[in-house]
Amino acid sequence: MKYFKIIIFLIAFSFITTSCDSTKTTLFDPYSYQKTTEIKVEATKIMDKAITPYSNQKQEVETLLLEIEKLQEYEKNKPDNEITFAMWQVLNNKEKNLLAGFFKHWENKEVLSPYFIDESKKQILNAFDLLIQYEINKDKESKQQLLELINLKS
Repeated sequence: MKYFKIIIFLIAFSFITTSCDSTKTTLFDPYSYQKTTEIKVEATKIMDKAITPYSNQKQEVETLLLEIEKLQEYEKNKPDNEITFAMWQVLNNKEKNLLAGFFKHWENKEVLSPYFIDESKKQILNAFDLLIQYEINKDKESKQQLLELINLKS
C-alpha cells in the first residue's frame, strides 16, 4: 500500500509539472511594457507625417526601426517569450502589412493618402494594443488574440 501511494504521488507530480511546462509564459516585464507603449506612441506620431515626403522623415523612421530592433533583440533573449518575440518579428517585417511594411510602402510611394494612413493605423495600433494587453495580462485570451494575429500575418 505504501508503494502504491508513492507511485500515485509520482504520477500526479509528473502530470502537474508536465502541464506547467507546456503553459510557461514569461512574467510581466515593466521594461517591455514601457518600451512597447513608447514605440506605439512614436509610431503613431511618425505615421501621421506620411502625408509629407518620406525623405523628410527618413531619419525619424530609421531611429524608430532601430528602437524596435533593440527591443526585438531584448524580447528574443527572455525565456519563455516566443509569442512576444514573434509579434515583434511581424511588426518589424517589411514584407508584412504592419509597421515596417507601412514604412516601406511610404518610402516607395514617397507620400501616402490620409485614408491609407488612417486605415493602416487602425491595424497597426490594434496590433500594438494586443501586444500591450498580452504583456499586462499574460492570460489565455490575450495570448490567443496575439497568436491569431501572428498566424494571420505570417
